[in-house]
Amino acid sequence: MTFCVPSEGSREAPHQPSMRRGACPSLSTPMMTGDGLLVRLRPARPGFSLGELMAISDAAALCGNGILEITARGNLQIRGLTAETVPLLSQKIADAGIEIAQGLAIETPPLAGLDPAEIADAVSVAERLRQAVAAHQPPLQLAPKLSVVIDGGGQLHLGAVTADIRLRAVRTNGKLLWLLALAGTETTARRIAVLEEVAVVPAAMDILASLAAIGRDARARDITGVVTTHWAVPADVGDVAPRIAAPNSAGIHDLDGDCFILGVGLPFGQIRTENLRSLLEALEILGATEIRLAPGHALMVLGIAPDRVGAAQALALGHGLCAFPRDPRNHIAACAGVGACASARIDTRAVAQMVVDRAPALLDGSLTIHVSGCAKGCAKPSASALTITAAPIGYGLVVNGPASAAPTAYIEENNIRTALEHLDKLVSKRKQGGESARSCLTRLGADMITAAVQQG
Repeated sequence: MTFCVPSEGSREAPHQPSMRRGACPSLSTPMMTGDGLLVRLRPARPGFSLGELMAISDAAALCGNGILEITARGNLQIRGLTAETVPLLSQKIADAGIEIAQGLAIETPPLAGLDPAEIADAVSVAERLRQAVAAHQPPLQLAPKLSVVIDGGGQLHLGAVTADIRLRAVRTNGKLLWLLALAGTETTARRIAVLEEVAVVPAAMDILASLAAIGRDARARDITGVVTTHWAVPADVGDVAPRIAAPNSAGIHDLDGDCFILGVGLPFGQIRTENLRSLLEALEILGATEIRLAPGHALMVLGIAPDRVGAAQALALGHGLCAFPRDPRNHIAACAGVGACASARIDTRAVAQMVVDRAPALLDGSLTIHVSGCAKGCAKPSASALTITAAPIGYGLVVNGPASAAPTAYIEENNIRTALEHLDKLVSKRKQGGESARSCLTRLGADMITAAVQQG
């Protein structure tokens, strides 16, 4: 495989301290945040048993501040740790026999291996790639946040998840092939080649080796120019159509008429350890056997009999979780916020709940409202139709942009509730027949939105 890379050649980035912000936190390299150290865990297998997740919850309660998170990508985070308790947490996890994935993040769909709609075994391809990376000599020095998506299809595909390297199973003229793309989501990534399955791991390893040669902070976007590979199958990669968006993880997913998976979302990405344990104990009584983590801050509950899945859904709702796809909280992306992140200047979860209470017309599922404690926009780095972020006078509202963009409007701290109510009234009154909130806001434009939120 041949790449055209940046002209500076193989620049070597200096070794970064494990506690630096912007790194990928793990048990061996926790990250400092506003409420202590943070650790991110990825299961080595597709999911956790209920006992394993209970053990993690108990360890997090003992060693941290009792708050667990599931990230937008479906990773588990433990908050409020200290330098003294991180080793204890690691020991508790090891004592429970829980295997945690290390190194390069290789992600597969949350229902991989279960969904009859998938067309390829992404889990086995991912395992072969992990083995190849582990066996490579010398060891590959890769960027901490570099990620690979291997997507075999199915209901909950990973088309909307950003990755450095994307591998998607496709059928072309009745033949199973893999589409290779770099740096982005399914719709934005640069398509490179179509591969037979035997070539997937070698081609991915060539890319990873090239990134390691550029430097330890290199990402797939740093690979520029023409990319060619002798692994490619002659095909027009442009002929592979992007898939429609995957459904929300929350709700009941019917796999084959006799197997139902319950998706449960964490409101704004967080749950207390005691609440999680209580939920898991009750789900175990209903027959649940395994929990898989999913994009969208969700848990996928496996093993419940079809005649009990409705009871499990009601149980999750009773625990305050997002158990239905139309729950408005599914459509708000909020970071940890003040008190949990040293960079945050607003209580993001309080503002997110205000949006639910004061502006329900915005949360019809057509857009995601981003609430960010600072300009970094960790919860949703890409642009949103509406972003509420911290500003010197209280809040900034960004229309059609990321948290890092200059606010379209400013809202004083004491006026945020009123501003949200005005925005809700604007959309409710101006929506035309069958129009979504996103379409309405796009038609009204930034000037009208600004005028609405800045009313007295």
